[in-house]
Amino acid sequence: MLRKVLASSALCFALIITSILPAKVNALSEDSITAPSAVLMETSTGKIVFEKNSHEQRACASVTKVMTLLLVFEAIDSGKLDFDDTITASEHAASMGGSDIWLENGETMSADDMIKATVVASANDAAVALAEHISGSEEVFVEKMNQRAKELKMNDTVFKNCNGLDEEGHITSAYDVAVMSRELMKHDKIFDYTSIWLDNLRGGKTQIVNTNKLLKTYNGITGLKTGTTNDAGCCMAASATRGNVSLVAVVLGCKTGKERFSDASALLDYGFANIAVKELSLPEDIPKSIEVEGGMESSVPIKCGVSSSIVIDKSTSPEIKTKIDIPEKVAAPVSENQKIGTLTYLVDGKPVSSFDIVAIKDVIKTSYGSVFEVVFNSLISL
Repeated sequence: MLRKVLASSALCFALIITSILPAKVNALSEDSITAPSAVLMETSTGKIVFEKNSHEQRACASVTKVMTLLLVFEAIDSGKLDFDDTITASEHAASMGGSDIWLENGETMSADDMIKATVVASANDAAVALAEHISGSEEVFVEKMNQRAKELKMNDTVFKNCNGLDEEGHITSAYDVAVMSRELMKHDKIFDYTSIWLDNLRGGKTQIVNTNKLLKTYNGITGLKTGTTNDAGCCMAASATRGNVSLVAVVLGCKTGKERFSDASALLDYGFANIAVKELSLPEDIPKSIEVEGGMESSVPIKCGVSSSIVIDKSTSPEIKTKIDIPEKVAAPVSENQKIGTLTYLVDGKPVSSFDIVAIKDVIKTSYGSVFEVVFNSLISL
């Protein structure tokens, strides 16, 4: 009898532990993701963890607003825009269809409320009002969107508007959406908005509900943006963080909203189950200085700035090694921040990250003039 009780208890304990621990997802096939185009990116490194037709050019509906919001937050950082600024809706902004907050021509709201409306309610009119306030017109703002896309090497993308309404030639790719999402996520303030489930505008007269249903169902979800139009289908850039792993899953062209959220969840589950992020640190054997030949000083101190991470597979224990490429000595003159060598990190023998080793200060070349100056300065200091 006791043996049966113990066996039953052990079984129950095993079932409880199994239900608590996340399941290992060893593989994720393209067929298991219904979206015709998808990407999973680890955001601290930009490493692509999964992709399916990642560079296929498609419409992305209101996920377009990721770039709009990136420019908004960059305008705030530069001092061009403040959260308390009053923004007046133009006739053009008020004429937007689709998702909106029914702005009227001449109506005013704070930039904070306009951002909230754009993020939470995916308001097309609020997005245009923000764009016009920053650049004077939506057309000029869209030019800036395309310029920023080029800077981020979003080679699959052409923006025609700032809100994602269907328009001929307005295209991007899952990969490019992940790139601009990663850039937006560098602005921590965005999560104050993307985490809102329910809020209001106009002093409580207008209630808004977040279009991202994963806020209620997915552990670690932080945002980011949904979008739906006839041309684009159901799209999403879903961001989530657990521990020191931060991911963004992009799905474009899903047939239904349910498939969109299911695909995004499956991609995030796969990432959290299979990858880990390891912070890189300086090796103990890296030299602190290097000999200088023909200089007024015999050596120069050196440094290497390492502030990066690498993505590793949880199922393996990869061997992480470092390779220091540095000469025995350098010839004077040496300039501050002059590259002296390279520190390379290798995972299982393959290079994954490299950093410059540089001089910390100047060392001038030995000459009669420099020697005389040193002697003269020594004499007058006596």
